[in-house]
Amino acid sequence: MSVRDESETIPTASLSGVFHPLGKDGRQPLYRQVQNAIREAIASRVLKPNDALPPERELAELFGVSRITIRKAISGLVAEHVLDTHHGSGNFVRSKVEKNFAQLTSFTEEMASRGMTASSRWISRSEGKVRPEEALALRASPGTAVYRFSRLRLADDSPMSIENTTILAECLHSIDAVQHSLYAALKETGNRPVRALQRLSALILNEDQADLLGAMAGDAGLLVERLGFNNNGVAIEFSQSWYRGDTYDFVAELSVSN
Repeated sequence: MSVRDESETIPTASLSGVFHPLGKDGRQPLYRQVQNAIREAIASRVLKPNDALPPERELAELFGVSRITIRKAISGLVAEHVLDTHHGSGNFVRSKVEKNFAQLTSFTEEMASRGMTASSRWISRSEGKVRPEEALALRASPGTAVYRFSRLRLADDSPMSIENTTILAECLHSIDAVQHSLYAALKETGNRPVRALQRLSALILNEDQADLLGAMAGDAGLLVERLGFNNNGVAIEFSQSWYRGDTYDFVAELSVSN
């Protein structure tokens, strides 16, 4: 992901009370202790999304370790998508994406509005008859034909969510109509959802989910379930999307009802 203009390097002095020389801990190697300290600083908002970390030399002085240890700690956090490295610029806290829970937009539309490029990695696509849990959600009769799409959604080539969607087959030209944007394909048949019910739940990512999202098994995650309705009020879309808890913030504008 790109680093925004407002990125700033956190003064080393301001981190002296958070990062301090490490003691000997036989349970964890030094680079792991460095990683834990950086994660805690991010969780407590001492380090915020897009903040630039001090140079490796200064971090090594703060933690009382070698630059090799700092480099190993940072490379691990980059691999876990906690930090981003930009050659010539330094290391940055990975930015979060804010999703407006009050707006009905597709993933492609959300990413485009943030200047990011959306893409997908197909996990599977299939067609069949509606399953009991799908029939209940979609208010569909037994035997109704549906298409199922499972994709890993990416923004600027970074994994953002795992998306499983069931669509009434009659709402698409064919199962191959969905290439990049599902909502664009539904719009072609006049079935783009105009209203939806969404449910947000906290969960723990399992090993398979964590592997796809570049996280660790046991990390905090979010599940968003969406039931989308077309312009005729028919429930046509049932989706479940799993997100890393550290890459998404869900926001909604609230007002007092009259």
